[in-house]
Amino acid sequence: MTRKTQRRKLIRITDGVRTAAWDTLVAEEPLEIRLAGRALAVTMRTPGDDFDLAAGFLASEGVIASDAELAAIRYCSGTNDAGENTYNVLDVDLAPGVDVPQMSLQRNVFTSSSCGVCGKASLESVRTASRFTVGDDPISVEPDLIAALPDRLRAAQGVFETTGGLHAAGLFDSAGGLVSIREDVGRHNAVDKLVGAAVREGRLPLAGHILLVSGRASFELVQKAAMAAIPVMAAVSAPSSLAVELAEDAGITLIGFLRGDSMNVYSGAHRLATPDTDGEEAPRRAPATLR
Repeated sequence: MTRKTQRRKLIRITDGVRTAAWDTLVAEEPLEIRLAGRALAVTMRTPGDDFDLAAGFLASEGVIASDAELAAIRYCSGTNDAGENTYNVLDVDLAPGVDVPQMSLQRNVFTSSSCGVCGKASLESVRTASRFTVGDDPISVEPDLIAALPDRLRAAQGVFETTGGLHAAGLFDSAGGLVSIREDVGRHNAVDKLVGAAVREGRLPLAGHILLVSGRASFELVQKAAMAAIPVMAAVSAPSSLAVELAEDAGITLIGFLRGDSMNVYSGAHRLATPDTDGEEAPRRAPATLR
């Protein structure tokens, strides 16, 4: 049993009969990210791939854009009541010459596992400019290839298989091959871990790749894709209005409600190799507008 999961005793009630049982739950613990010794953010996450999470978080916030801008990532002393290291505090050092951001980046509250931007210090800091351009990425994909990705992602979700309680983010190449996958109790954490792995391996920008997320397409997830220069993003659920607006501005192909052989393309439809039709159909399901 790893720290990604925990066993808990429960009472199961079936047809009015109470039975003692055990269940495997996904772990959720806080991670404090420090920059040069100063507290920067605290996020609730599933332990594991923490260095990737820190690197991806900094890339998503525009602090770094390559592994060369990172000097070191290390665990700090974070102990429980028994004096054991919890590995829940990370300190990051930037490379010489890389500016340490102003504390306006600092998150003033705990960031929950469901919110990637709710702790930002000001509304003006929500939208971040990317160092990379996405709009001119020439990737072209067949709808059938996109339709096959959710099953490939699901098959690779090892921890989800035992808990049923994790989000996943998968990075695919233009041929539909799975490049990497990360799971986490938080959607934004899963994407940060995915992007962070690419940062630490020197693979940014991620031109010619496809990002698939297991939930909805929110603004913060589209922004993370833009910061990593991912040209195509797909979600099995709905996008928000602001996510679509950002995708259009950034030149990202955004796909929602990816289920079976059906999908809604909200922006960048030119990258989907399909013939145009003169008629206009109502979407299979109208996307909810998030406010």
